[in-house]
Amino acid sequence: MYNKLLACVNSVKEKVDFQPEVGMILGSGLGDYANDIEIVDTIEYTDIEGFPISTVKGHAGRFVFGYVGKIPVVIMQGRVHFYEGYQMSDVVLPTRLMGMLGVKKLILTNAAGGSNENYKPGNFMMITDHITTGIPSPLIGPNLEELGPRFPDMSEVYSKRLQEVIRNSAKACNIELQEGVYVQFSGPNYETPAEIRLAQRWGGDAVGMSTACEAMAARHMGIEVCGISCITNMAAGISKVELDHKEVQETADRVSNDFKKLITNIVENM
Repeated sequence: MYNKLLACVNSVKEKVDFQPEVGMILGSGLGDYANDIEIVDTIEYTDIEGFPISTVKGHAGRFVFGYVGKIPVVIMQGRVHFYEGYQMSDVVLPTRLMGMLGVKKLILTNAAGGSNENYKPGNFMMITDHITTGIPSPLIGPNLEELGPRFPDMSEVYSKRLQEVIRNSAKACNIELQEGVYVQFSGPNYETPAEIRLAQRWGGDAVGMSTACEAMAARHMGIEVCGISCITNMAAGISKVELDHKEVQETADRVSNDFKKLITNIVENM
């Protein structure tokens, strides 16, 4: 796996001469943010040797290199999911690649279902912690000693320092901010009402099919992590209608301007 990762890193460096400080992974419906930064270069996932390819509608499938203000960033415009059939080591390969390109801080975003009944579609939730009981750890298997320790601490996956930055940015942008625990399930099916009740009893406020595994891989490498969920729908058993990916994209589109303002303010104050 480490040799595969090195091949991907070398493939990117052969095509792009840019060193980012901040990395971002944009979730369903949120990818347009990358189009509005000062773009220096882009590279399609298909042009990277051995790189897993995103197959989900609404995920463009490329890295965007450029600047948010004066901050050099690399943005994943579309992510890879476990439910697409990839091994978990491949799902987190892009996160590890960004770390090896020089990223020290990582912003994870996603579209999520609200399991906290006080939430409503269109809310942003800052992730304060996560639960990954429903998926295999991305660190299973031989440890990649070049990246981090065999038994990494996960007592602060989401940086308390960056959480305060997000709170301040939300206030500055006059955006309502929820705070809560994110639960990652495998997907691709939406969760059942019974699974949502379980997530609620665990203390989960939002559910989704990504993000937490990437956060774990990043922390293994010593990257400082923060995360924001866009609550695009209420979860099964709470919502009175059938869940549909179209609703996810429509809600993300509706709040896209607020999302762009918030993320830009966060990056500039990290």
